Amino acid sequence: MWHKIWIILRSEYWRRVRTKAFILTTLLLPFGLILLMAAPGALGYFASQSSQTRIAVVDETGALFDRLQQTSGEPFAFTWTDAPRDSVEAAVRAERFDGYLLLPDSLLDGAGQATYVSRQGGGLTTRAQLDNLIDDAVQSERLARQNTPPDVLAILESNPGLATRQLTEEGATADSSLAYIAVGWVMAFLIYIAVLIYGQYVMQGVIEEKSSRVVEIVVSSVRPFELMMGKVLGIGAMGLTQFAVWGVLVLGGTSMLGSAAALLLDPSMLNLPADASEEAMRQAADFALPSLAPSLFIWFVLFFLGGYLLYASLFAAVGSAVEQQQDAQSLVFPLTLPLIIPIVLLFFLLETPNATLSVVTSMIPFFAPVLMVARVAVTDVPFWQVGGAFLLLVSTFVGTIWASGRIYRVGILMYGKKPGVRELLRWMTY
Repeated sequence: MWHKIWIILRSEYWRRVRTKAFILTTLLLPFGLILLMAAPGALGYFASQSSQTRIAVVDETGALFDRLQQTSGEPFAFTWTDAPRDSVEAAVRAERFDGYLLLPDSLLDGAGQATYVSRQGGGLTTRAQLDNLIDDAVQSERLARQNTPPDVLAILESNPGLATRQLTEEGATADSSLAYIAVGWVMAFLIYIAVLIYGQYVMQGVIEEKSSRVVEIVVSSVRPFELMMGKVLGIGAMGLTQFAVWGVLVLGGTSMLGSAAALLLDPSMLNLPADASEEAMRQAADFALPSLAPSLFIWFVLFFLGGYLLYASLFAAVGSAVEQQQDAQSLVFPLTLPLIIPIVLLFFLLETPNATLSVVTSMIPFFAPVLMVARVAVTDVPFWQVGGAFLLLVSTFVGTIWASGRIYRVGILMYGKKPGVRELLRWMTY
């Protein structure tokens, strides 16, 4: 039996990894994800380097314009004007200004509200920046009118900040919790996407062979269970190949992450000399690369394999029961629901990995491939929990592969009316 499964596995694997689509996806997807994650920051950086927003200021208070100019920085170029509002609006329409800012006299009494008028609207960034500048200017002016002592002003304007540290066996080190959360989220999401996509590959392959009647020839030489296992394992081996390539690329990128982060840091903003080293800038910025244990990658591979085998066997059973892709949608939804629920719970789990809900849901076999890997990435999970979750996953896979095999052996040669869930359950007893 295993010899025949090996032949089918090898055929499925080589037939897929030699395609141009597989090669391009394997090599280009990591760079696409990097570009997707880096795009918002890059666009924000280039936007900050673009021309200033020209704003005409109608200051009815007679005191806030000077304070705005002192604290505005590079994003805005303020111009004072006492022209009538109609004239200012005409200047904005003529594109001499990007917008105008109305500061009513009641603003200093705490009753008024500033108004920004532009041709294209304020946008989230512009609105937030202007709001902060106006709040600071109004606060400073109102404090000055109350003859607030300079010492009190200095206290109000101080911003000591917060540095977080993580207590380890070596002592208190730089906090890498955000980095661990990012690693956990990426790993969990990769398993979710991989299990869903590769499971769909299995189902689509079964449907194609069934609709073309090729399967009728194949099952004359092998048992349906051997055919199903060969397909599931072959596509799983293809997935492992992709993960291996992506792992090498990630390790290479991680080795350069520290240097890349140091390039984005400004030594003057960290009170360091211009020739400060990368290590000094990372320490001053409280930036530390996460130290990932080898066991994390081992559990990642094991839970990916367990989750893939569990769901792929179910997708294969669904593919054997229908003749067209669209006929499978009503049967696929119950399979994808246990994959969607962990994604909904993922953010709660990353914030509170040791909460009762996080522990219990990460032990459920259908949720464990996504949630347990995320927990292992962000916290120290007791071995009995992670090992128990994996054993439950394997036990569930054994049960589902038995049930799927019985459905597969009937459905692969069944044509005509699409079966319902009740009929699929009846096939298991044949």
